[in-house]
Amino acid sequence: MKIEHTLARPPVTNRTWPFLIDATVILCGLAFFFAMIQLGTYWMARPMPAVVISLSVRALPLYAFYSVARIAIAYLLSLIFAVSYGYIAAYNPRVEAWMIAVLDILQSIPVLSFLPGVMLAMMALIPGHQLGIEMGSILLIFTGQVWNMAFSFYSSLKSIPREMIEATRVYRFSAWQRFWQLEMPFAAIGLIWNSIVSVAGGWFFLIVCEMFAFKGTSFRLPGLGSYLQTAADAGNLHALLWGLIVLVLIIVATDQLIWRPLIAWSDKFKFEQTESATRVTSPILSLFQRPSALTRLPARVWGSIEEGVYRRLSKSRECRVIQPIDDNAAKGSRLFPILLGSFAALVILWGLSQAILIVHGVTWADLRLLLLCAGATWLRVNTAIALAALWTIPVGVSIGSNPRLAHYLQPITQVVASVPATALFPVLMLGLIRIGGGLGFGAIALMLMGTQWYILFNVIAGAMAIPSDLKEAAAVYRFTRWQRWTRLILPGIFPYLVTGMITASGGAWNASIVSEYFHIGDQTLQTLGLGAQISAASDSGNFSTLLLATVLMATMVVTMNRLVWRRLYRLAETRYKLEG
Repeated sequence: MKIEHTLARPPVTNRTWPFLIDATVILCGLAFFFAMIQLGTYWMARPMPAVVISLSVRALPLYAFYSVARIAIAYLLSLIFAVSYGYIAAYNPRVEAWMIAVLDILQSIPVLSFLPGVMLAMMALIPGHQLGIEMGSILLIFTGQVWNMAFSFYSSLKSIPREMIEATRVYRFSAWQRFWQLEMPFAAIGLIWNSIVSVAGGWFFLIVCEMFAFKGTSFRLPGLGSYLQTAADAGNLHALLWGLIVLVLIIVATDQLIWRPLIAWSDKFKFEQTESATRVTSPILSLFQRPSALTRLPARVWGSIEEGVYRRLSKSRECRVIQPIDDNAAKGSRLFPILLGSFAALVILWGLSQAILIVHGVTWADLRLLLLCAGATWLRVNTAIALAALWTIPVGVSIGSNPRLAHYLQPITQVVASVPATALFPVLMLGLIRIGGGLGFGAIALMLMGTQWYILFNVIAGAMAIPSDLKEAAAVYRFTRWQRWTRLILPGIFPYLVTGMITASGGAWNASIVSEYFHIGDQTLQTLGLGAQISAASDSGNFSTLLLATVLMATMVVTMNRLVWRRLYRLAETRYKLEG
């Protein structure tokens, strides 16, 4: 009788929640539509490289909208690139080493080194419209977001247990089925946490990408980053405070509406044999999981499309006929890589000839100065990474192992990580100057503030991915704290930790362009370092120094990756791989 009574009585929430969800989705759709109209109208207007930035509080909503749009578009491009690049690199042994080497080089090239070529190319491709300048800024943000996501997806694919891959072969999964039902779920936790730190990195470089100078020309785009930099230069603490408040509100809303539901959703993809007693929850995810008209329709449409694709794939596999080997086809298949390699070699030779012409005027004194600056920056980078690892590993393990603690600390860490350190750097520098410090110590602090989050969020993802049955086994066998760390925690987070350390290293080198050369008001603070040389060369349009310093930085980062990080990657793929 009690069950029948419960079923017969329709709760009020069952009638009201679906309506509220549908109304919310419709209103969000309308808001998105009008936002795209506003964005398209602005992008198709005449180009305005140097917009006058208003410090009025009323201008903040529009500036915030432009910045969020740039970061969102850059993130979508980063996600598509990371998944595609990581997939190709993981499953093509012939090009894997080359692709990872290229990824090492690209992540080591700082944003300002991309700036001249990207901005000139975009303005030439889309002349007469603001869209060219905006696309240049978006691509610069893209270069600050994409590399750790690509490394994360690649390392996740290389860490998939062998028995799971063999199971997909036994059940004759197609490439799409394997990707959608094994590879993406297995990589989801690391990819989501690296997405969080990538967006935080986008906010870190937002000021550089929205307000910069190149060869005597000042570029200022309307946005939250340029608003914060203008307020800091003017010493307007009231405007700076309002800008930071708006930024924090955006970050909190992003965490609660996007990242928290995604983290809770990805928790079901943990590789474990027993279900965890505590799970990550999200009220927003629970709300949208309730049945409604607008949630049923996309699920049915997607289900019918997916079922049709699988049915066609199964028929094509059943009706497949093995063709005899055609020698001409085999020759053609070998001819394409040869032609592609020849074309790549010609492009490289042409690039080397142009680079030699550009650096022809560099003297030995300039080269010795660059080598000295490279040594100084190398010391700062490794000091910042060591300081970051000291606190991010224990804190990240605590957050990732305790969902209740993560519920409170994860939003806080995301907010702190996403607040641009460059906006707070003037205050930090004033404090260092008063206590007798200089930009040398300030550069380490800014590198630390910008790159420690790569390690923290990867450690959190690694701790969350440790199977619950292994934790229960450690409790049953009464592991001591030392045994838990050496036999369970560190081996479990090792692949994620290596990914975080690699991207943190590249991020620290990238952050040197901001930390070693800084504009504050009418003054330019500069210290000995390779990043300072790149920033100064970009400001003055000195292409020879810019190219040589960029090549030197990329060489040092790639050498470090080859000698240290790549060997640790191989160790993570072999010894610390979860397999049954």
